[in-house]
Amino acid sequence: MSDTAETPEAQEVQTPQLSMQRVFLKDISFESPRSPMIFQEEWKPEVGLELNTKSRQVGESVYEIVLEITVTVKNNGNTGYLVQVQQGGLFVIAGLNDQQLHHALGAFCPATLFPYARENIDAVVVKGSFPAIMLAPINFDALYVESLQKQQAETKQ
Repeated sequence: MSDTAETPEAQEVQTPQLSMQRVFLKDISFESPRSPMIFQEEWKPEVGLELNTKSRQVGESVYEIVLEITVTVKNNGNTGYLVQVQQGGLFVIAGLNDQQLHHALGAFCPATLFPYARENIDAVVVKGSFPAIMLAPINFDALYVESLQKQQAETKQ
């Protein structure tokens, strides 16, 4: 055995690891301030979407990522309904450099959580007696790159 051979522990640390441990609904809110009058109006919805992510380390190589989505649907300029969802996930992430870790936390993990959040939003909207809303897919990689570019532009000023 040579002195340059790596121990199994060293090889394990260098092997990138990214896995989802748990998906959970952290918070959900539904408001329909104009019910039941809204149901008597012609339905011409205008959909507004706000998106945010938060991440924090909660253990050794364990991160909580929370995807926050707010959907505001207006009809004739008045709020038809408002849905706020905080979709959480626990991810084990190890063996990544800082840039890879930042990308995983800012793009990969939120993209993984999005289908769960979208399904929860759709379910609560239908339970509110409104037509189903299926949010279009979101390119989290593009949003991540845009966020990085915005941060770089702000630091140059």
